[in-house]
Order: sequence, then C-alpha cells, then structure tokens
Amino acid sequence: MNRVYVCSCFGVTEQQVKQHAENGACTPRQIASASKAGTDCGSCVRSIQAILGRGTCPRRELAEQGKPVLAELSPARSLEEAA
Repeated sequence: MNRVYVCSCFGVTEQQVKQHAENGACTPRQIASASKAGTDCGSCVRSIQAILGRGTCPRRELAEQGKPVLAELSPARSLEEAA
C-alpha cells in the first residue's frame, strides 16, 4: 500500500489525518491532540490545514443542525489500525 506521510516526525499518514477528521477533528490542534502530528517541527501544519480544508467539519455541521456536538474526540487508534 502506498502511504503518503503528512508528519515525518511521528509517522502520521494522510489517511490517518482524514480518519481523525471523519471522527470529528476539525482543526490542526485537534489533529495534534489525536495523533501528535504538528507538535514537533511544525512543518506539516500547512499540509494538515489543506487536508482539513478539503472536507466538511462534522462538528460544525452538527452545531448548525442544532444537534449536540461531541464533547471530545474518540481516543486515537494505534498507527497500525489507522493505516
């Protein structure tokens, strides 16, 4: 499988960032909380922003619909599971 790494410092792939976004992460800070991506050298933050900018934010959509928004993100899955 061809893996595109977004964060070389922590070995976080583009697919993992997308999975965290699907689970409710809408900002680079929330991605960092879930995966550590962007917390070391910071060179991947713009890539994370670009990935997040391509999709919708589930939390924002829920809030706009008047539905309860998740209090916190699901715990991060191990790198092997998410890859």
